[in-house]
Amino acid sequence: MPEPLHALVLKHHELLKFAVVGGTAFLVDNAVFYGLKLTILEPKPVTAKIIAVLVATIVSYVLNREWSFRTRGGRERRHEAALFFLVSGVGLVLSSAPLWISRYVFLLETPDVSLVTQEIADFISAQIIGTLIAMVFRFWAFRKWVFPDEKAQPGSVRLVSPPDSTDEAA
Repeated sequence: MPEPLHALVLKHHELLKFAVVGGTAFLVDNAVFYGLKLTILEPKPVTAKIIAVLVATIVSYVLNREWSFRTRGGRERRHEAALFFLVSGVGLVLSSAPLWISRYVFLLETPDVSLVTQEIADFISAQIIGTLIAMVFRFWAFRKWVFPDEKAQPGSVRLVSPPDSTDEAA
């Protein structure tokens, strides 16, 4: 790998890993969304989207915890998982909102529009716009609140700060 590209990859390794995990979660999201939307939840696309995002979020947590943000931490695992799913819940709303707006505000659903138009609008609003909005929010929030400690060792939890030299003199 050329040196400038190698340096760029090293500098942004966390973002690149997050993008790979995001791509994997995107594939899971699409598979579940269309699997449900085209079968048992055909009349309820927003419900199909919510279920798909929930499944993708579980996959995302495991991959982000064990790979993307492996060197971050600083929290107990339960607290970290709770924050992850809280942030992901906000991401769920952000990713579902464009589909809801497309379907129920702009009325881009049959019989008001053709089936092709409905499916294109669903894909663009849910899978592209919603995913991008949620992805930007999640990356920022995960780094800020869920995995805040940049130098944590994998599996370690920082409970208290280490004493400084002035504490020993006291």
